[in-house]
Amino acid sequence: MNSRRSWLIFSFGSFAYLSAILQRTSLGIAGVAATERFGGSAAVLSSLAVVQLIVYAAAQIPVGVLIDRFGPRRLMLCGTALMIVGQLTLAFAPSITVAVAGRILVGAGDATIFISVVRLINSWFTGRLVPPLSQWMGNIGQLGQVLSAVPLAWVLHLWGWTAAFCSAASVACVALVVIIVAIRDHPGESGEHAGEATLAGALAQLRQAFKRPGTQLGFWSHYVTQSSGTVFSLLWGFPFMVYGLGYQPSFAAAMLTVIVGAGMVFGPVLGVLTARHPLHRSNIVLGIVTAIGVAWAVVLLWPGQPPVWLIVLLLVVIGVGGPGSLIGFDFARTTNPQRSLGSANGVVNVGGFTASFVTMYLIGVILDLVNNARVAEGSASDLYTLGAFRLAFAVQYVVIGIGVLFLLRARRKTRRQLSLDQGITVAPLWVALSRAWQRRSRR
Repeated sequence: MNSRRSWLIFSFGSFAYLSAILQRTSLGIAGVAATERFGGSAAVLSSLAVVQLIVYAAAQIPVGVLIDRFGPRRLMLCGTALMIVGQLTLAFAPSITVAVAGRILVGAGDATIFISVVRLINSWFTGRLVPPLSQWMGNIGQLGQVLSAVPLAWVLHLWGWTAAFCSAASVACVALVVIIVAIRDHPGESGEHAGEATLAGALAQLRQAFKRPGTQLGFWSHYVTQSSGTVFSLLWGFPFMVYGLGYQPSFAAAMLTVIVGAGMVFGPVLGVLTARHPLHRSNIVLGIVTAIGVAWAVVLLWPGQPPVWLIVLLLVVIGVGGPGSLIGFDFARTTNPQRSLGSANGVVNVGGFTASFVTMYLIGVILDLVNNARVAEGSASDLYTLGAFRLAFAVQYVVIGIGVLFLLRARRKTRRQLSLDQGITVAPLWVALSRAWQRRSRR
């Protein structure tokens, strides 16, 4: 544990996750090209990304069970192979139907990678190093979004749709070779995973993980923090900046990298805070959600077109939500035994992507409704106006607001369980801050 080989496993696993993020976000810079290639309404376009996230979210719990049964390496191999096939299908898709089939394969493959790498980190490392490493893995993975926002966008501009998605698939091919050669499930293992003896045993572990209040708290923490950045980077941010704000496509693609940069800067900080203040992790989550809500409110209520600096600030804030969502997995780690951690992580990872695909689809529906109302009044059709985007993005307050209510409920249950099991009572945040200030004043 924590050996030189552990760090190699961490590096190779993070590269596999980077490749998965590249495949996942490759459609984000191709939203305009997809409209030109396949046509259709905003709801039809959103279906390309929504169906991918639905498959991803639906697969999380089964994948978690299979990780506990067969080990992360096998799941990563199957998932990466599925993403290669999916991206090649999308590259040569002649219609929206075939393109959707390709994204279904990408979503199914992508679903196996993240929680597999989280399981690898927990198998190869111990102690307070685990939360920061989870943040660093997330940061390295998000570099895949940079690859999709800059070089992949460049390939799309120069050589077109097919070349862009074939090049994305080639990165997944490299990841597949890395997994085959280098990844192992446990220290000292030759390659086979000693999982549950039966699938029924793994399913029993899933039921127990799902019942634990800490797993539920992790689910809702992931739900409320991750969705805003995912919706923006995966589909609607690029059309919003190009059509709603009038940015050049190259500039809009570069702006998406701000989300990644923010995650890379704040992720390690959140990892340290999570490790040092385990009893107040939910307060960190609520602080991030509050900041996201305030940032969106300023942008949506700004009179006229928001200035570039304000959009940059928004991207920084929603970028913090990405590493913030990883706190949900730390709740799962500290409230579940190692043998059922794959199932627990699968439950947690459903949260953010459930919120994402619901929000993503509702934004498309609202854009269509606003445009249809314009046409009914005799105006020319204009799907992506700034005013329409203001109304559509406001739906996040409903989706995330529901999640906050359930998060507070899960936190009460988790703290009650902590008090019963370990006799630990979590003081209110203002009391904890006051005690910390007093201790510092005495030094």
